[in-house]
This record gives sequence, C-alpha cells and structure tokens, in this order.
Amino acid sequence: GLFVWHLRNSGGRQIPCRFVHLYHVANDRLITFQYFNFLKRMYVTQCNKDLSQRAKPKSDSIVSPFHELQQLDQEKKVVHKISPVPPVHQLWSETSGRNELREMKSAAETEDSVMPVGAESKEDRQWKEMKLRLDDLPGILARLSKIKLTALVISTASAGFAMAPVPFELTCFLLASLGTGLASCAANSINQFFEVPFDSNMNRTKNRPLVRGQISPLLAVCFAASCGIPGIALLTLGVNPLTGALGAFNIFLYTCCYTPLKRMSIANTWVGAVVGAIPPVMGWTAATGSLDAGALLLGGILYSWQFPHFNALSWGLREDYSRGGYCMMSVTHPGLCRRVALRHCLALIGLSTVAPVLDITTWTFPIISLPINLYISYLGFRFYRDADRSSSRKLFFCSLWHLPMLLLVMFTCKKSVLEKEDKGDLPGGGHETAMEIRLP
Repeated sequence: GLFVWHLRNSGGRQIPCRFVHLYHVANDRLITFQYFNFLKRMYVTQCNKDLSQRAKPKSDSIVSPFHELQQLDQEKKVVHKISPVPPVHQLWSETSGRNELREMKSAAETEDSVMPVGAESKEDRQWKEMKLRLDDLPGILARLSKIKLTALVISTASAGFAMAPVPFELTCFLLASLGTGLASCAANSINQFFEVPFDSNMNRTKNRPLVRGQISPLLAVCFAASCGIPGIALLTLGVNPLTGALGAFNIFLYTCCYTPLKRMSIANTWVGAVVGAIPPVMGWTAATGSLDAGALLLGGILYSWQFPHFNALSWGLREDYSRGGYCMMSVTHPGLCRRVALRHCLALIGLSTVAPVLDITTWTFPIISLPINLYISYLGFRFYRDADRSSSRKLFFCSLWHLPMLLLVMFTCKKSVLEKEDKGDLPGGGHETAMEIRLP
C-alpha cells in the first residue's frame, strides 16, 4: 500500500513537469506539431516566425518521432530560408518597384521571344469576324451544293437519257442535264441549311460552309432559290412538264421528307433511295416524254444500288451518326443494315436479267454484267457475315466503280433505234413515225 501511494504522489507531480520539458525541447529543436503526425511527414519547421524547408526530404521510417529528434543533431541539414511575404497594405519602395517593373518587362520580352506559337494559338481561339472573299466564293458554293454528289446525279440522268429508245438530241440533253444539276444543287443546299446544328457534332460534316460560318444562312437560302427556281423552269419549259414535275417532286422529297426523317426513323434510307432513283427516270422522260417500263427499270437499278453503297458507308460512320442524332440502320438495327445490303446486291442480278425481257437491251447484257454483279454480291455476303469495317469498306469502294461500269455495259448492249423502228416500238407513234424520223 505504501508503494502504491508513493507512485501516485511521484507520478502526479512529475507529469506536468514532463510536459513542460517536452515543450522546451520542441522549441529548442525547431519541431512543430507535424512531428506528432505518424502517418505524414511534413518537412517545414518554424524558427523565429520564419519558415524553413529541407532541401532533401527525409525518407519515411518506422522509428518513433522522438527517436528521430535525437538524430537531428547528428545529420547534416541544408536549410533554405523562405523570405516572409509582406502584407498587402504596405507600400512598395521606389527601388523595389522599379526592380520589379524591370523584371516584369524582361519576363514579358522573353515570353514573347520564346513562345510566339502559343500567343498565336491563343489569338486563333478568340472570337473574330470572318470575312468572305470573292475568290473563295465559288469553292464555298461548290461545297454547299455537294458538287461530287451533283455530278453523280447528272451522270445518272445522262445515262437515262442515253438509254432511251429515241434518236439523240443534243439541245434537249444539255437542257435536261443543266436543269437536273441546278435542282440537285438547290436540294443539297437546303439540306445543309436544315442540318447545321447536327452537322457540327459529326467529324465528317463539321467543316461544311454553314457550320464553319463561312457564309450566312441567308446567302445559302438565296443560292438554293437561285438554283432551284431556274432549274425547275428550265426542265418544265425547255424539256417537258413531266420532267419538271419530277424535278420539283425530288427537291420536295429530299428536303421535306428525307432530311427530317434522318432524325426520326430508319425509313429515311428507303426514302433517300427513291430520291436517288428519280434522276435516271428524269433523263428517260426528258428524251421520250413518257414514263414507261424502261424508266422504271433504270430507277429500280439505281434504287437497289444505293443500299449496298450507303449501308456500307454508314457502317464506318456509326459513331458520327449516333453523335449527330441520326437514326440510321447501322446504328439502331445493325443486323437489318447488313441483310438489306445483301438483298439488294442480289436484286441487281435480277434487274439486269429483266432488261432484255422488257426489250431495252440485248440478251448479252445479263451475261456480261453477271461477273460484276456476282462480285458485289460476294462482297455484300462478306459484309453480312463479318460485320466489320474492312468488309464494309471493300463493299463501299466496289459500289463506286460498279455503277458506272454497269451503266456502260447496259449502254453498249442497248437495242438500236433502227431495230425499234422496224418493230414499230418507238414511243409516240408507229411505223409512219419511224419513217418520218428516218427521212432528213
């Protein structure tokens, strides 16, 4: 009992003394509260209200911090003094102000000399007014009207005109080609006008003139009107009213049906195929003035060709179409996309066989066109089976040369006008009309 009583009295008296001693040691050894943190090592100490930092941090150890205090005197420390930051309200002296101004000027000069590229890129990122130069206007309008697509439309319309079973008339051909091209430019321009907010989200279309602001929407609409109105008038008055009506209907179908359907339903692909099938029909009606089986056959060939062409193209652009908010078969129905492409590849073989049955070509046409039709069907089957970018790319590039080659073979195998005259199958008359055409 006496031993316990002695420990209580001595321990209770010595505890406050030990804490006071520890406080003095802490001030002498320049330690702060960070030394009592066992999980983190802070290498900043305080002495006479100045902050000091070790040049080389210590490595963590499992030794007690109190044991580390004993080794501080033995270690050689390199201490860098950090000058205190003066309060904001103190006034700078004239000499210090001049020195700092000189340093700021020298730093600015070095930045301008060393990093001119960064300054230019910063200026490029700023909003600035874009000025339209007259030299750039033809190229901008060509991209606004999708000049490559317009050239394809004119070529298919020319093929329809050339396949018509009537004598070739150069003036009518030029008027029909010009009117069809103007109608195509108008439809493409209106399409880009409506799709500016969606084209800006796609990598393939983000550099279009309206998206980049190279021309104003008013100028785009005026250009579309200046192409569409004369184009339809030229087809109606210079060719025939049926061709003009088909041209006006195609503009309406492309701008008011196909364009909004791209964000609503996958049916837009079928509507777009109808739009692409009308130009050869317009070429046929421009030559004959009638809508008969030959025009429908040419339209059917173009209709079926567009499915392997566009479905293979859209397969590699699925990310872009989904980012732009378009409902494409390749995005929402990938299996249907591949099946439809294969079906219409096979349909091209059947349509080529129907041509001599309708007395449009000779029987050599389905035989000569069979190899290229079988090849695109094989690539369509590869695309259906593999469903990868490589097979879709091969099918797309095959479709680019397949159509002109098929139309060229079809033209070479076309039945001559003399054979039509002998049979009395010329449109708009019988044997008497054929005799009149033969005479000078």
